[in-house]
Amino acid sequence: MFIRKSFVTITVSLMVVVSLSAAERQPAGRGASPEAQPQEQEQEQEQEQEQERVTHPFDREWLIAHAKELATQEFSLPQLDEDNPLNELGYDEYRRINFDQDAAIWARQDRNFTLDLFHPGFLYTTPVKVNLVVGGTSRRVLYTTDIFRYDEEVADAKSVTAEGYSGFRVYHPINESTRYEEFLVFQGASYFRAVGQDQFYGLSARGLAINTARPEGEEFPYFTDFWIERPAEGAETIRLHALLNSPSVTGAYQFDVSPGSPTEVEVTATLFPREELTHYGLGAMSSMFLFDATNRNRFQDYRTAVHDSDGLQVVMENGEQIWRPLSNPRALQVSSFKSDAIRGFGLIQRHQSFNDYNDSEAKYEKRSSLWIEPMDDWGPGHVELVEIPTSQEVHDNIAAYWQPELPLQPEGEYTFRYRMHWGAQSPVALDEGRIVETSFGRHLDTENPLFVIDYTGGANIPNVMSDPDAVTIHAETSEGHIVSVSGNVVEATGNYRAYVQFDPDGEDLSELRVTLHINDKQWGETWLYRWTR
Repeated sequence: MFIRKSFVTITVSLMVVVSLSAAERQPAGRGASPEAQPQEQEQEQEQEQEQERVTHPFDREWLIAHAKELATQEFSLPQLDEDNPLNELGYDEYRRINFDQDAAIWARQDRNFTLDLFHPGFLYTTPVKVNLVVGGTSRRVLYTTDIFRYDEEVADAKSVTAEGYSGFRVYHPINESTRYEEFLVFQGASYFRAVGQDQFYGLSARGLAINTARPEGEEFPYFTDFWIERPAEGAETIRLHALLNSPSVTGAYQFDVSPGSPTEVEVTATLFPREELTHYGLGAMSSMFLFDATNRNRFQDYRTAVHDSDGLQVVMENGEQIWRPLSNPRALQVSSFKSDAIRGFGLIQRHQSFNDYNDSEAKYEKRSSLWIEPMDDWGPGHVELVEIPTSQEVHDNIAAYWQPELPLQPEGEYTFRYRMHWGAQSPVALDEGRIVETSFGRHLDTENPLFVIDYTGGANIPNVMSDPDAVTIHAETSEGHIVSVSGNVVEATGNYRAYVQFDPDGEDLSELRVTLHINDKQWGETWLYRWTR
């Protein structure tokens, strides 16, 4: 089973925009401005649309009440009609439908944000309703094909109607004050992505994970409706709302998004289960890991590594920082990291040099990391890491989320708040003792696995160059036995390097744990790894 990489391979060329009024038609800082339509023609079109536009008062309390009422009803997901030609669009055909840059929302207003919409079809067959909120009043953005440009091969799609779009993206002058750039996108089920300054899209987030890697099959909730509040002039934060719907739960979501370094998203999610939820994930994220130095021998590839994230970082309730390098296993594997509470977790891209990848197109060294910071008490539970075999980099094969210990009960109301950090590193990354490299090989003259682990700041350890006992390496394994450990400072980098050799004693799987200690106190991160034959 693969977790589908939503909108990853097509977003670059599928940038769609929408317009509501003449004052909002001209793009700001994105090329030459086209001539506006005659004012009389625009006014006539707006009057016709206003007669059909869904309009109602809106605030978060309204959305919570709406989600609660929806949970009492039988689940129904809107879909394009079975005979709708948009269902038959292939990848290449979908790419030939492009946005019209005349139509960006707020582009002629000094609001620091603009919006584009995505065309329905291809993989995106659930119409999404998008609404704009101004002064506490919501107004639907009506579907129209007039805001898209269709290549000749897909010209027939212009005459096809739909009940909504497939998502949207948001622009902001995140890197340069004179240029608006995309930094946030919602498209496909409850998937969304963001980037920080000088970052590229990589991993994706999800509104909620349900039954991931379970025998009964995964359930994918959908954001079916969005309400986007018009930001004030010169704003640095934009507020979005979303309605989540799924066979087992509904939800009212609020996203307060502040682009920058990092881009921060404060999420408030209120859930209303239709049935008992025992396996659900908060702060869910999906990523891709194909290979690095630990498994590169399985791939004939000129590149040094291929991944959107290279490790799972967790900060436990007691402050222990865990680093778990990711793997591309030969069989599905699920790992759990239990705690009475959680300070934070995330999928991180620590390798940030071109030479780490040698890929001039994908720019994996620029892929964003994502850190989840609970803003209230989530109670006991565990971080769950799912790793799925894959032979191609187009698939998301990694998932991570917080699984609370207590189930959610039907007819209950549950609110969870957390802050997302999208950027180069997690906000709690250690200056010294941060694990920056894990390598794997065989010990000389034996078949025993040998792990080599590099920690930053090794040269700053007191007496490390003169005292061989300055650092004590503790290594444990669930199966087999540890054969030897040793360590030294790498002169070229200043990192401390630990060598751990173990003998699996004929077993096919073993959980390894390594910690470094100075004067009987742990120094740096805890290294965890699941070795499989």
